[in-house]
Amino acid sequence: MSRLASGFWVRAYLKRLELEHIPAYVTAHGHDEAGAVLVKCATLDGQACAWHRGFDLMTGERAWVALREGPEREVDEAIRKQRSFDPDLWVIEIESRDGRTLLDQEGLTG
Repeated sequence: MSRLASGFWVRAYLKRLELEHIPAYVTAHGHDEAGAVLVKCATLDGQACAWHRGFDLMTGERAWVALREGPEREVDEAIRKQRSFDPDLWVIEIESRDGRTLLDQEGLTG
């Protein structure tokens, strides 16, 4: 299966979040065709989690895995570090008290 252009995937993901009334913002615009995507979910209590695409070594499938979770300032620092060596990186920030990201939904997982 071919991969979608990053900009297209981001627009579709933001639309899904909007339809579920989950506030989300692009805080870093990456490369439209091939930029990696990082999703930060702030739970509005000083905590957050940043997710990135990885591979399940057992199955070879792509999956969303936590890059960093904990105090929001530490998550933001991990994101800054990623951006320092990947200027093509997209960063989407979600505000969700219950931590909903929809990343486990079909079409967003694999």
